[in-house]
Amino acid sequence: MDPPVVPRERLDGWERVDETTERAFAAGPVAVDASTVLYERAAPEPPRPFCFASRLRIRPATAPNATLTALVERRARSGFRDRLAERDIEGVEHRGDRRIAVDDPSASRARLSTFRGATRTDLKDRRVPVEALLAVWAAGEYLLGGGAYPLDEASYPPGDGPEGARRELLGIVRGIESPDGGGGESDL
Repeated sequence: MDPPVVPRERLDGWERVDETTERAFAAGPVAVDASTVLYERAAPEPPRPFCFASRLRIRPATAPNATLTALVERRARSGFRDRLAERDIEGVEHRGDRRIAVDDPSASRARLSTFRGATRTDLKDRRVPVEALLAVWAAGEYLLGGGAYPLDEASYPPGDGPEGARRELLGIVRGIESPDGGGGESDL
């Protein structure tokens, strides 16, 4: 199963660091596989901004519906917290949810969850606040996108900052599409 398409023009300055397909969930006859592509932005020291795009395949095949969407969103938030912990982001708090539009006109609006936490840098054990975003939506199948970036100005070169990092991450997330849905030039 191929991961979702992330438009190449939105990934300027991002490096593809991993691609995986794994069993995300299984219970009785139901299984969910996730195909994910991960990118990082070069930074002089941690925390390095990252973003990802995931595509879910549910077996037996089931069309998105309200009950399934609520379950996928809940499981995605839980799994995202685990991924943040793996990246040494501590004290993660869920700060709220809102709906956002994605670029695919045939897709549902995404539920965007915002999280805040902190991580340590390599320099003198300094703690850096981090914001993380996770979006989940249906486009004939479930797609997920998100990432995290530091909130302190010292983590950015002059003229850049967390507001720009947030806009860039949201632009990447909004552009994610199913590889079966066409649209956009893939970075693959």
